[in-house]
Amino acid sequence: MTVTVNYEKHPCFNVKVKGQFGRVHLPVAPKCNIQCNYCNRKYDCVNESRPGVTSTVLSPAQAVLYMDKVLEKEPKITVAGIAGPGDPFANAQETLETMRLLRNRYPELILCLATNGLGLKPEYIEEIAKIGVSHVTVTINAIDPEITRKVYRWVRDGKTVYQGRKGAELLLQRQLEAVKGLKAAGITVKINCIIIPGINDHHAVEVAKKMSELGADLFNAMALYPTAETPFEDLIEPDALTMAKIRHECEQYLPQMRHCTRCRADAVGLLGADQSEEFHGCLISCSKTLVPLESKNRLYVAVASYEGILVNQHLGQADQFEIWEKTDQGFHMVEERLAPDKGTGFERWQKLADALKDCRAVLAASMGDNPKEILTKCGVLPVEMNGFIEEGLKAVYEGGDLGKLKGKRQKAECGVKQEGCGGDGLGCG
Repeated sequence: MTVTVNYEKHPCFNVKVKGQFGRVHLPVAPKCNIQCNYCNRKYDCVNESRPGVTSTVLSPAQAVLYMDKVLEKEPKITVAGIAGPGDPFANAQETLETMRLLRNRYPELILCLATNGLGLKPEYIEEIAKIGVSHVTVTINAIDPEITRKVYRWVRDGKTVYQGRKGAELLLQRQLEAVKGLKAAGITVKINCIIIPGINDHHAVEVAKKMSELGADLFNAMALYPTAETPFEDLIEPDALTMAKIRHECEQYLPQMRHCTRCRADAVGLLGADQSEEFHGCLISCSKTLVPLESKNRLYVAVASYEGILVNQHLGQADQFEIWEKTDQGFHMVEERLAPDKGTGFERWQKLADALKDCRAVLAASMGDNPKEILTKCGVLPVEMNGFIEEGLKAVYEGGDLGKLKGKRQKAECGVKQEGCGGDGLGCG
């Protein structure tokens, strides 16, 4: 496939076209691997525009469906980006899958990511370059660990959480490596630097200087947006004169972005003429839609059911799953397949994913976050619903409103020994 992208049509990187072309942010990345002292990602007010806010979260397939609908209504959109509401590379599976799907569907679309850099490993840089992601923004608020430690409450690498200087040093190391790697891969890099009074406002020029040395292309000094229920909520937003002075100093080293609108994680439209409110209903509708999955190797759907009529069993309580398929004559049960032994935690869900490798989805009355994450990573769509099996099968194979399938969830007390849970809490996720 030949990628034919006009890179000049990115309104964030090219101020000359900000009124001609627009962008859409696809909220497929809910998890974050750091906690900034200025960030509160609570959902939601559609009228509130700040990074980290979104009305809902989409799956990769739902994101493509939403992209289809946005482009139908607003052909001026030339950029699709992922900017949260967490970090794209704390959700690498979902991020990469979304980018692949978009590139295959829209070869001319500019693909863009915004990250803190912590999880942007070399293999991910290689992959996004292969996909054709052309623009990446990295938020770097300091290059001095003593300043960095004041900006973040904690940094999480895998399952290990770091605080203080150790966390700051790790984050800075990864950020510098990420910028170097991105430039080596030929990707355009913008640096976001949040200007925090009394913390790093005197230091931004040093960040710009270092980023220039690493080959970054654009620098965006962003005024702090004081957010309620954060450690920095009582700080005063830097005024226009202060920001102008900082940008002038930083411009010695890198071109400045002066037209940033501090976009939401689900922003859509032209810069300065955002249409998030207009597309809000469409976004919510797409988040409730089960998008049909096409796969020659995944012909079936697994169902957790007590009697073979209703989807009414908790995933962790199922001793076996009914395996269904769609034929020209309708839906038919193929076989019953035993579930892995209970009480083995994460291992059980990996075994279940392996056992369902020919299934595109599994339907259950409820399931925990751990099995959902493992199944999703292995290509099995986890669907929580209550009702007739046939309705769930129609939604998976043909597409439908997930909201209409959800009923009253079965309750399961995590950490309490009960049937199907194993007593470790992992049976419920």
